[in-house]
Amino acid sequence: MTSGNGDAEDSIVQLIGGARHRVSVALSGNEEQAEAVTKALIERSKTTGEGLAVRFLCTPKALETRLIRSVAPHSAGWEVRVIEDHLVEALVVDGRTALVHNGPRSQEGRIVMLEDPAAARTLELLLAGAWRRAVLLKDYLRLGGRLRSDLGQRILERLCAGSTDAVAAREMKVSLRTYRRHVAEIMRDLGASSRFQAGARAVELRLLPECG
Repeated sequence: MTSGNGDAEDSIVQLIGGARHRVSVALSGNEEQAEAVTKALIERSKTTGEGLAVRFLCTPKALETRLIRSVAPHSAGWEVRVIEDHLVEALVVDGRTALVHNGPRSQEGRIVMLEDPAAARTLELLLAGAWRRAVLLKDYLRLGGRLRSDLGQRILERLCAGSTDAVAAREMKVSLRTYRRHVAEIMRDLGASSRFQAGARAVELRLLPECG
């Protein structure tokens, strides 16, 4: 079934109202869909008194939505992770039904409902794969400053490459003492006990691509 954007909110309310166990949501930055999903989940909880296991898989753009930042992280059973890959807007309920936005967000009439359980389950599995690669919201926010700065990225690249402190400091044109101070701060932020572990942790948290 394909519906226009005007019908999307009604479809979201209908699907979430009938959810029994779990809901998976992929948000790429469409504020209307993010707020519609969040409000429908809140309303369901008020109406039934029952909680759901809810996964919000968000791009950094989607985090700008007020309800995602302020409500989702503090709601029981709701978890938010962040991924910097391209995401298609999607909602999957109990692995049986789904809504997918299969075109550009600016395009009208591209909301598709999947009522075939096999298709919905396949979509849920694809989202689960992306979920495993994503970073917990609290980690993304905590590490978003120093480690995503230009200086932080340059140091992480050298840690990941296994450069010695002396070589890295020379390449970055800073003193060895200054370089080691920055490394100590980064290791503390990452909870790493060694330079190798810090590089590996940076890749795991999607702060860097995999080291070659």
